[in-house]
Amino acid sequence: MTKAGGAGRGPAAKRRPPRGPGGRRGLRSRLHGLRGDLPLLVCLTLLTCLLTAVAAGAPPLLDRLAGRAFGDRLVQAQESAPGVTYSVRVDVLQKKGDDPGAYLAADMAAMSESLENWVAPGLPGELRTDSARIVLPGIGTLTEAGPAELSLLHATDAPRKGGYAAGRAPRANARTVEIAVSSATRDRLGLRLGQRLDLGMGGLSGIHATAQVVGVFAADDDSVLWREEPLLAAPLKSTGRPHQAMVLAEPGSIIRLQEQSGIEITAQWGLRLHLTDEEARKHHGADGRRQIERALVVTSELAPDKYCPLATFGGLVCSLGLNPTGGLDYSSRLPDAIGEFGRQWGQGQAVVAFGLATLLIVALAAAFVTALLALRRRLDVHRLQRARGASALGLAAARAGHTLPGALLGLAAGLALAGRVGEGTATGWGAAVALGCWLPLPLVTFFAVRDGALLRADGAARASSIRGRRVVAELALLLLAVAGVWALRSRGTRAQAGPDPLLAAVPALLGLATVVILVRCYPLPVRLLARWSARRRGAVALIALLRAAKEAPARALALLVLVVTLAGAVFGGLIAGTLTEGREEGTRARVGADASYTGVRSNPQAAQELARARGVEHSAQVGELRISARDSARGSAYGTTSLLGVESEALLEVGGESAAARAAAALPDAGGAVPVLAHGGPRVGDRLEAEVGGRTLRMKVTGTLPDAVVDDVALGPLRSAESPELLLFTDLRALRSIEREDFGQLVLLLYGDGIRAEELRAMVPRAAPETNPGELFVLEEELARLSDDGLVGALTLAHTVATGLAVALALLALVLELLLSAPARGRTAARLRTMGLGDRQTAALHLVQLLPLVVAAVVGGTALGLALPSLLGPALDLGEFTGTPGDPGMHADVLLTVALGAGCAGLVAGAVAVETWLGRRRGLGQVLRVGRVDD
Repeated sequence: MTKAGGAGRGPAAKRRPPRGPGGRRGLRSRLHGLRGDLPLLVCLTLLTCLLTAVAAGAPPLLDRLAGRAFGDRLVQAQESAPGVTYSVRVDVLQKKGDDPGAYLAADMAAMSESLENWVAPGLPGELRTDSARIVLPGIGTLTEAGPAELSLLHATDAPRKGGYAAGRAPRANARTVEIAVSSATRDRLGLRLGQRLDLGMGGLSGIHATAQVVGVFAADDDSVLWREEPLLAAPLKSTGRPHQAMVLAEPGSIIRLQEQSGIEITAQWGLRLHLTDEEARKHHGADGRRQIERALVVTSELAPDKYCPLATFGGLVCSLGLNPTGGLDYSSRLPDAIGEFGRQWGQGQAVVAFGLATLLIVALAAAFVTALLALRRRLDVHRLQRARGASALGLAAARAGHTLPGALLGLAAGLALAGRVGEGTATGWGAAVALGCWLPLPLVTFFAVRDGALLRADGAARASSIRGRRVVAELALLLLAVAGVWALRSRGTRAQAGPDPLLAAVPALLGLATVVILVRCYPLPVRLLARWSARRRGAVALIALLRAAKEAPARALALLVLVVTLAGAVFGGLIAGTLTEGREEGTRARVGADASYTGVRSNPQAAQELARARGVEHSAQVGELRISARDSARGSAYGTTSLLGVESEALLEVGGESAAARAAAALPDAGGAVPVLAHGGPRVGDRLEAEVGGRTLRMKVTGTLPDAVVDDVALGPLRSAESPELLLFTDLRALRSIEREDFGQLVLLLYGDGIRAEELRAMVPRAAPETNPGELFVLEEELARLSDDGLVGALTLAHTVATGLAVALALLALVLELLLSAPARGRTAARLRTMGLGDRQTAALHLVQLLPLVVAAVVGGTALGLALPSLLGPALDLGEFTGTPGDPGMHADVLLTVALGAGCAGLVAGAVAVETWLGRRRGLGQVLRVGRVDD
């Protein structure tokens, strides 16, 4: 008989299956494993969320920033002048009619509406007419302030009834010419309301009329009219010339005075292109810009045909009101602004792509370090499971399943954050990055527990095989980096929608190549230092340096993180410094002085008045001749040559700092020929000749052109991207026989601390309408525009944010790497502590062991960041931003570079302090005991 309590011990009990993993013990094991994986899940979720948000939200955010910058650029291009200008030459009235001024005013207003409709269907936005104006210039009169020349203006954007401080707007009057003046014109010319002025006392011939002041308006607001017609806001007085002023008049009075003078006048319509934020966002890309450019070309052909459709075939005369006119002329400054933005945006994409690529590389490295740290915690358990029959693939799949919730949660949170940026999030890129964060742990688990990793037989052959594969992989990586740089330099930057894979891959390849070189090279000086330290007392430095050299390959991941982060940050500082300082230098070179005027050839009178303007202390001219030079003795041709000249005496009066002025003043006599300095081509003593204006210009090379002269700011307005290789330089005094019209460029440089831009601009519009008035550049205004460039601000913001996130992730990856390697350092320190090593010596051991890694990373990362612009070549042409041809010169941010290096050193020092403190709190048995399993 069996005992009552022994029923469970019979044969049936032996056949009972053992308790499976689903029991309380299995559940406790799972909960324990999940609790151990909780830090990993939190880190993975946060990392995935951040990278998904960046990858999915960066494209729409950049698209929106670029669209806003594109819209701002168009507004800036149309700030000082209309984006599109139509003009017609208005002849003297030939047929009589009742009130021709009313017909003219009505037709000008009707043309404003018609021009808004005569646009290509594909032109986005709205082309709105800001003004329609007609001017009769230069009518002489006598005021209390002295002689004056008045220009009569009729403008549709003239002040309305509420804009008059006194009186009213001019009306049609058969007996007098009613005019309205600004309050500044009234005060400076001594005018008063109701005063009559005799017209025809100088200026235009044939004028005999009386003008009456009927209104005074205020010009103190920021109106487009005052910016485009500065003489209307305030008169101008220059030495030896009458006062220059512009007044408002009724169109009938303008036509009546035009009949008396018998001259043609010009009617102009100014239109500005207005894009909404959404339209600017859709059309800032290459396709959108081409669409706008094509639509502007079609518009330039459509509007003249609509204005006078049968002028060519039927011989009809076009008319405006009752006045005959010529054809409608079109001009636009928008294509240049659009083309400049396209070139700069193409380079801007390269800058942003490098910032995002740096962030991606550091983030993936952080994900791998996180995976390695998680693997180290569970590696002994995985090996035990493999010994019990589990497969490597099954363990990797189990780890993938454990971390999948964290990856999915991070993906959802990242996409939600990216969705707050705007519509059109790049979900595909976000999912790809989330996959890249989730895969490292299963991959490292599989490769760590596969059969090849567990079996230790034939260790020598396996080590030899690993070294061989490593050498092959490193050589392949170096070849890929060289090939990527070569491909990028050959192709350049290509404006395209979306990320550029080649542009994003090159920094990763260069970073990996730099790490390969550093891992191979920096252990050599470390071993030399170890040999030197072996001759000295104490073993701390020797042990630390030997371990640092031995563990160099194992620290490749930490080195990659530091190198790529430092390179990206240094490169970003280099770009930011170049865009800040280089653009300012480029602007100063483009202007050449405190102000410059490019219309000396076509408007010498305006140039003379600018040189005598109030606030101008010194002025000088610089010029360029484009010639086809040839050797006088041999007859060999040098091709297109640029002959630059300066007024040396005038430039030396400015202060004697101009290298070009000193070089021109020191030119020797050439025996009747023009003495020149040559850059490239002819040698000293050679005689050259060229045909200029039907005459032979003979030159003699008396010296070599120094680089300081070529780079002189005074010659900046003459330099261009198409400058020929052969440059010649001389004094303009030697070119007195050359007619002004034969010069390719003649620029007037103006110097003075009291230069006032509004007064200078008031002189330029007085040029004859049929001539090119030239452009006036004021340095103060040009420098002020730099801070308003939305494109550079958007690029700087995007790269700064990407670099900041990369630095934060690099710190995380470095901390995790230090945690990963801390047990090995702790065991070494514990063994040495058993032999009497103190706390200070332990801290020194840790510090010296990590110091070579930091020094190698700082040197390699800084060198790579500084070398990136040269390696990329034409793929990164910052001259598009600085406005200077060729290399604008790089400006490194020394403070940022020093701060990054000091930050790395400080982080390592802090880690050493924490590690030393933790080692002192732990007992030696806890570190050195055998058989402990890390859960």
